[in-house]
Amino acid sequence: MKNVLVFGGSGFIGTRLVARLLGEGHRVVSVDIKPPRVRLDGVAYLQADVRDLSGFDPGMPIDRIYNLAAIHTTPGHPDHEYYETNILGANAITALARRLGVKMIVFTSSISVYGPGEETKSETTLPAPVSPYGWSKFMAERIQMAWLEEDTSRRLVICRPAVIFGPGEGGNFTRMATLLKKGFFIYPGRKDTIKACFYVDDLLEALQFAVDRQERFVLFNGCYPDRYTLEQIVETFRKSHMPGVRTFMVPRIVVTGAAALLKPFSALGLGIHPDRVTKLVKSTDVVPDWLSSVGLARPGRLPSAIERWHAASGGRFA
Repeated sequence: MKNVLVFGGSGFIGTRLVARLLGEGHRVVSVDIKPPRVRLDGVAYLQADVRDLSGFDPGMPIDRIYNLAAIHTTPGHPDHEYYETNILGANAITALARRLGVKMIVFTSSISVYGPGEETKSETTLPAPVSPYGWSKFMAERIQMAWLEEDTSRRLVICRPAVIFGPGEGGNFTRMATLLKKGFFIYPGRKDTIKACFYVDDLLEALQFAVDRQERFVLFNGCYPDRYTLEQIVETFRKSHMPGVRTFMVPRIVVTGAAALLKPFSALGLGIHPDRVTKLVKSTDVVPDWLSSVGLARPGRLPSAIERWHAASGGRFA
Protein backbone atom coordinates (compact mmCIF):
# COMPACT_ATOMS: atom_id res chain seq x y z
CA MET A 1 0.00 0.00 0.00
CA LYS A 2 1.26 3.47 -0.99
CA ASN A 3 0.16 6.99 -0.18
CA VAL A 4 -0.57 8.43 -3.62
CA LEU A 5 -1.26 12.01 -4.71
CA VAL A 6 -3.12 12.48 -8.02
CA PHE A 7 -3.16 15.93 -9.61
CA GLY A 8 -5.92 16.20 -12.19
CA GLY A 9 -7.94 13.56 -10.36
CA SER A 10 -11.27 14.97 -11.53
CA GLY A 11 -10.51 14.60 -15.23
CA PHE A 12 -11.38 11.76 -17.59
CA ILE A 13 -8.19 9.74 -17.02
CA GLY A 14 -7.75 10.93 -13.44
CA THR A 15 -11.17 9.68 -12.38
CA ARG A 16 -10.40 6.19 -13.68
CA LEU A 17 -6.91 6.26 -12.17
CA VAL A 18 -8.18 7.24 -8.71
CA ALA A 19 -10.69 4.37 -8.75
CA ARG A 20 -8.02 1.90 -9.86
CA LEU A 21 -5.53 3.00 -7.19
CA LEU A 22 -8.20 2.81 -4.50
CA GLY A 23 -9.16 -0.67 -5.67
CA GLU A 24 -5.52 -1.75 -5.35
CA GLY A 25 -5.56 -0.75 -1.69
CA HIS A 26 -3.63 2.52 -1.87
CA ARG A 27 -4.46 5.61 0.15
CA VAL A 28 -5.36 8.24 -2.45
CA VAL A 29 -5.51 12.03 -2.35
CA SER A 30 -7.19 13.45 -5.47
CA VAL A 31 -6.46 17.10 -6.26
CA ASP A 32 -8.10 19.27 -8.91
CA ILE A 33 -9.28 22.82 -9.45
CA LYS A 34 -12.65 21.31 -10.42
CA PRO A 35 -14.96 19.19 -8.24
CA PRO A 36 -14.75 15.41 -8.78
CA ARG A 37 -17.07 13.72 -11.26
CA VAL A 38 -17.78 11.08 -8.62
CA ARG A 39 -16.80 10.80 -4.96
CA LEU A 40 -15.45 7.47 -3.81
CA ASP A 41 -15.41 6.44 -0.17
CA GLY A 42 -11.86 6.32 1.10
CA VAL A 43 -10.50 8.99 -1.25
CA ALA A 44 -9.50 12.42 0.09
CA TYR A 45 -10.66 15.08 -2.40
CA LEU A 46 -8.87 18.42 -2.22
CA GLN A 47 -9.22 21.53 -4.36
CA ALA A 48 -6.08 23.38 -5.46
CA ASP A 49 -4.62 25.32 -8.37
CA VAL A 50 -1.67 23.34 -9.71
CA ARG A 51 0.04 26.56 -10.78
CA ASP A 52 0.69 27.49 -7.12
CA LEU A 53 1.12 24.78 -4.51
CA SER A 54 3.25 26.78 -2.08
CA GLY A 55 0.67 26.40 0.69
CA PHE A 56 -0.63 22.98 -0.28
CA ASP A 57 -0.74 20.21 2.34
CA PRO A 58 -1.90 16.70 1.33
CA GLY A 59 -2.47 15.79 4.96
CA MET A 60 -0.20 12.74 4.97
CA PRO A 61 3.23 11.59 3.76
CA ILE A 62 3.27 10.89 0.02
CA ASP A 63 5.11 8.07 -1.74
CA ARG A 64 4.15 8.79 -5.35
CA ILE A 65 2.74 11.73 -7.34
CA TYR A 66 0.73 11.42 -10.54
CA ASN A 67 0.79 14.62 -12.60
CA LEU A 68 -2.24 14.51 -14.91
CA ALA A 69 -3.22 18.16 -14.48
CA ALA A 70 -3.19 20.07 -17.78
CA ILE A 71 -4.90 22.44 -20.14
CA HIS A 72 -5.16 20.14 -23.14
CA THR A 73 -8.12 20.88 -25.45
CA THR A 74 -6.69 22.09 -28.77
CA PRO A 75 -7.80 24.43 -30.06
CA GLY A 76 -9.86 25.90 -27.26
CA HIS A 77 -7.68 28.13 -25.08
CA PRO A 78 -5.52 31.22 -25.51
CA ASP A 79 -1.89 30.27 -26.06
CA HIS A 80 -0.74 31.60 -22.69
CA GLU A 81 -3.06 29.25 -20.77
CA TYR A 82 -1.27 26.14 -22.04
CA TYR A 83 2.08 27.51 -20.87
CA GLU A 84 0.79 28.85 -17.56
CA THR A 85 -0.96 25.68 -16.46
CA ASN A 86 1.26 23.00 -17.93
CA ILE A 87 4.66 24.58 -17.23
CA LEU A 88 3.87 26.31 -13.95
CA GLY A 89 2.13 23.12 -12.89
CA ALA A 90 5.26 21.04 -13.54
CA ASN A 91 7.34 23.58 -11.62
CA ALA A 92 4.93 23.58 -8.69
CA ILE A 93 4.63 19.79 -8.55
CA THR A 94 8.39 19.21 -8.60
CA ALA A 95 8.79 21.88 -5.91
CA LEU A 96 6.15 20.10 -3.83
CA ALA A 97 7.92 16.77 -4.38
CA ARG A 98 11.13 18.28 -3.06
CA ARG A 99 9.35 19.74 -0.03
CA LEU A 100 7.58 16.48 0.82
CA GLY A 101 10.52 14.23 -0.01
CA VAL A 102 8.57 12.36 -2.71
CA LYS A 103 10.78 9.99 -4.69
CA MET A 104 8.54 9.19 -7.67
CA ILE A 105 6.53 11.18 -10.23
CA VAL A 106 4.36 9.75 -13.00
CA PHE A 107 3.62 12.31 -15.71
CA THR A 108 1.20 12.14 -18.63
CA SER A 109 2.69 14.21 -21.44
CA SER A 110 1.38 14.02 -25.03
CA ILE A 111 2.29 12.80 -28.50
CA SER A 112 1.94 16.49 -29.46
CA VAL A 113 5.60 16.88 -28.48
CA TYR A 114 6.52 15.16 -31.77
CA GLY A 115 4.81 17.82 -33.87
CA PRO A 116 2.71 17.21 -36.98
CA GLY A 117 3.71 15.06 -39.94
CA GLU A 118 2.73 11.87 -41.72
CA GLU A 119 5.90 9.96 -40.82
CA THR A 120 5.85 7.24 -38.13
CA LYS A 121 7.12 8.41 -34.75
CA SER A 122 8.52 6.37 -31.86
CA GLU A 123 10.11 7.27 -28.52
CA THR A 124 13.45 7.77 -30.28
CA THR A 125 11.99 10.42 -32.61
CA LEU A 126 13.30 13.87 -31.71
CA PRO A 127 10.54 16.11 -30.34
CA ALA A 128 9.56 18.95 -32.67
CA PRO A 129 6.46 20.58 -31.18
CA VAL A 130 4.77 23.43 -33.02
CA SER A 131 1.63 24.15 -30.99
CA PRO A 132 1.53 25.92 -27.62
CA TYR A 133 0.13 22.70 -26.14
CA GLY A 134 2.95 20.59 -27.59
CA TRP A 135 5.62 23.05 -26.47
CA SER A 136 4.16 23.31 -22.97
CA LYS A 137 4.12 19.54 -22.58
CA PHE A 138 7.68 19.21 -23.88
CA MET A 139 8.92 21.86 -21.45
CA ALA A 140 7.01 20.19 -18.62
CA GLU A 141 8.85 16.96 -19.46
CA ARG A 142 12.19 18.77 -19.20
CA ILE A 143 11.29 20.30 -15.85
CA GLN A 144 10.48 16.90 -14.38
CA MET A 145 13.56 15.31 -15.93
CA ALA A 146 15.66 18.01 -14.25
CA TRP A 147 14.01 17.08 -10.93
CA LEU A 148 14.95 13.44 -11.59
CA GLU A 149 18.60 14.26 -12.21
CA GLU A 150 18.96 16.11 -8.89
CA ASP A 151 18.87 12.88 -6.85
CA THR A 152 19.77 9.35 -7.94
CA SER A 153 17.14 7.90 -5.58
CA ARG A 154 14.30 9.53 -7.54
CA ARG A 155 12.19 7.84 -10.22
CA LEU A 156 10.21 9.28 -13.14
CA VAL A 157 7.73 7.74 -15.58
CA ILE A 158 6.70 9.84 -18.58
CA CYS A 159 3.89 8.60 -20.81
CA ARG A 160 3.05 10.30 -24.08
CA PRO A 161 -0.56 9.26 -24.65
CA ALA A 162 -2.22 9.26 -28.05
CA VAL A 163 -6.02 9.70 -28.29
CA ILE A 164 -7.38 8.09 -25.13
CA PHE A 165 -10.98 6.90 -25.23
CA GLY A 166 -13.45 5.23 -22.93
CA PRO A 167 -16.27 6.02 -20.48
CA GLY A 168 -16.49 9.75 -19.77
CA GLU A 169 -14.06 10.81 -22.51
CA GLY A 170 -16.34 13.25 -24.33
CA GLY A 171 -13.78 13.81 -27.11
CA ASN A 172 -12.99 12.55 -30.59
CA PHE A 173 -14.06 8.94 -30.11
CA THR A 174 -17.26 9.95 -28.34
CA ARG A 175 -18.15 12.31 -31.20
CA MET A 176 -17.42 9.53 -33.69
CA ALA A 177 -19.62 7.06 -31.81
CA THR A 178 -22.40 9.66 -31.61
CA LEU A 179 -22.37 10.08 -35.40
CA LEU A 180 -22.30 6.35 -35.98
CA LYS A 181 -25.28 5.84 -33.67
CA LYS A 182 -27.20 8.20 -35.96
CA GLY A 183 -26.59 5.78 -38.82
CA PHE A 184 -23.95 7.55 -40.88
CA PHE A 185 -20.32 8.64 -40.94
CA ILE A 186 -18.62 11.13 -43.25
CA TYR A 187 -14.96 10.61 -44.07
CA PRO A 188 -13.28 14.02 -44.23
CA GLY A 189 -11.24 13.79 -47.41
CA ARG A 190 -9.51 10.46 -46.79
CA LYS A 191 -9.99 7.09 -45.11
CA ASP A 192 -6.35 6.17 -44.51
CA THR A 193 -5.62 8.80 -41.86
CA ILE A 194 -3.71 7.00 -39.09
CA LYS A 195 -5.05 7.82 -35.62
CA ALA A 196 -2.96 6.45 -32.77
CA CYS A 197 -5.27 5.53 -29.91
CA PHE A 198 -5.53 3.69 -26.59
CA TYR A 199 -8.40 2.60 -24.35
CA VAL A 200 -8.22 4.32 -20.97
CA ASP A 201 -7.90 1.10 -18.96
CA ASP A 202 -5.11 -0.10 -21.25
CA LEU A 203 -3.32 3.19 -20.60
CA LEU A 204 -3.65 2.70 -16.84
CA GLU A 205 -2.37 -0.87 -17.18
CA ALA A 206 0.67 0.44 -19.06
CA LEU A 207 1.32 3.12 -16.45
CA GLN A 208 1.14 0.57 -13.65
CA PHE A 209 3.45 -1.76 -15.54
CA ALA A 210 6.00 1.05 -15.95
CA VAL A 211 5.77 1.89 -12.24
CA ASP A 212 6.26 -1.75 -11.25
CA ARG A 213 9.36 -2.10 -13.43
CA GLN A 214 11.37 -0.28 -10.73
CA GLU A 215 13.46 1.44 -13.40
CA ARG A 216 14.73 4.91 -12.59
CA PHE A 217 13.38 6.46 -15.79
CA VAL A 218 10.79 5.21 -18.25
CA LEU A 219 9.51 7.10 -21.30
CA PHE A 220 6.86 5.50 -23.47
CA ASN A 221 4.14 6.22 -26.01
CA GLY A 222 0.66 5.25 -24.86
CA CYS A 223 -1.03 3.70 -27.91
CA TYR A 224 -1.71 0.46 -29.73
CA PRO A 225 0.97 -0.90 -32.08
CA ASP A 226 -1.44 -1.51 -34.98
CA ARG A 227 -1.34 1.99 -36.57
CA TYR A 228 -5.12 1.94 -37.00
CA THR A 229 -6.58 4.03 -39.81
CA LEU A 230 -9.77 6.03 -39.47
CA GLU A 231 -11.50 3.50 -41.70
CA GLN A 232 -10.38 0.58 -39.53
CA ILE A 233 -11.71 2.32 -36.41
CA VAL A 234 -15.07 3.04 -38.05
CA GLU A 235 -15.32 -0.51 -39.38
CA THR A 236 -14.61 -1.91 -35.90
CA PHE A 237 -17.61 0.01 -34.56
CA ARG A 238 -19.74 -1.11 -37.51
CA LYS A 239 -18.82 -4.78 -37.24
CA SER A 240 -19.53 -5.11 -33.53
CA HIS A 241 -22.44 -2.78 -32.85
CA MET A 242 -23.57 -0.65 -35.81
CA PRO A 243 -23.79 -2.82 -38.95
CA GLY A 244 -26.32 -0.54 -40.62
CA VAL A 245 -24.15 2.56 -40.64
CA ARG A 246 -23.68 4.17 -44.04
CA THR A 247 -20.43 5.94 -44.86
CA PHE A 248 -19.74 8.81 -47.25
CA MET A 249 -16.63 10.59 -48.47
CA VAL A 250 -16.30 14.37 -48.69
CA PRO A 251 -13.52 15.47 -51.09
CA ARG A 252 -10.45 16.84 -49.36
CA ILE A 253 -10.72 20.16 -51.20
CA VAL A 254 -14.12 20.62 -49.58
CA VAL A 255 -12.64 19.95 -46.13
CA THR A 256 -9.81 22.45 -46.59
CA GLY A 257 -12.21 24.95 -48.11
CA ALA A 258 -14.53 24.60 -45.13
CA ALA A 259 -11.57 25.26 -42.82
CA ALA A 260 -10.87 28.53 -44.61
CA LEU A 261 -14.53 29.57 -44.54
CA LEU A 262 -14.84 28.82 -40.83
CA LYS A 263 -11.79 30.85 -39.85
CA PRO A 264 -13.72 34.12 -39.28
CA PHE A 265 -15.98 32.31 -36.81
CA SER A 266 -13.15 30.88 -34.68
CA ALA A 267 -12.94 34.01 -32.53
CA LEU A 268 -16.66 34.11 -31.73
CA GLY A 269 -16.59 31.35 -29.14
CA LEU A 270 -19.01 29.18 -31.09
CA GLY A 271 -16.90 26.02 -30.92
CA ILE A 272 -16.08 26.34 -34.62
CA HIS A 273 -12.39 26.38 -35.45
CA PRO A 274 -10.52 25.68 -38.71
CA ASP A 275 -7.84 23.74 -36.85
CA ARG A 276 -10.43 21.16 -35.82
CA VAL A 277 -11.37 20.70 -39.46
CA THR A 278 -7.83 20.35 -40.78
CA LYS A 279 -6.87 17.94 -37.97
CA LEU A 280 -9.36 15.49 -39.42
CA VAL A 281 -7.12 14.82 -42.43
CA LYS A 282 -3.80 14.71 -40.55
CA SER A 283 -2.35 11.44 -39.27
CA THR A 284 -1.02 10.86 -35.77
CA ASP A 285 1.20 7.93 -36.73
CA VAL A 286 2.82 6.97 -33.44
CA VAL A 287 4.06 3.54 -32.33
CA PRO A 288 4.78 2.23 -28.79
CA ASP A 289 8.28 0.84 -29.16
CA TRP A 290 8.93 0.66 -25.41
CA LEU A 291 5.69 -1.21 -24.73
CA SER A 292 6.57 -3.56 -27.60
CA SER A 293 10.04 -4.19 -26.15
CA VAL A 294 8.59 -5.28 -22.80
CA GLY A 295 5.82 -7.40 -24.31
CA LEU A 296 2.89 -5.15 -23.42
CA ALA A 297 1.99 -3.86 -26.91
CA ARG A 298 -0.35 -6.64 -27.88
CA PRO A 299 -1.80 -6.21 -31.40
CA GLY A 300 -5.46 -6.50 -32.27
CA ARG A 301 -6.87 -4.98 -29.08
CA LEU A 302 -9.15 -2.34 -30.58
CA PRO A 303 -12.17 -4.66 -30.92
CA SER A 304 -11.94 -5.70 -27.27
CA ALA A 305 -11.53 -2.06 -26.26
CA ILE A 306 -14.75 -1.13 -28.10
CA GLU A 307 -16.50 -4.05 -26.36
CA ARG A 308 -15.25 -2.94 -22.95
CA TRP A 309 -16.37 0.63 -23.61
CA HIS A 310 -19.78 -0.64 -24.74
CA ALA A 311 -20.18 -2.68 -21.55
CA ALA A 312 -18.92 0.04 -19.21
CA SER A 313 -21.21 2.69 -20.71
CA GLY A 314 -24.32 0.52 -20.91
CA GLY A 315 -24.13 0.56 -24.69
CA ARG A 316 -24.17 4.36 -24.90
CA PHE A 317 -20.50 4.91 -25.79
CA ALA A 318 -20.53 7.96 -23.53
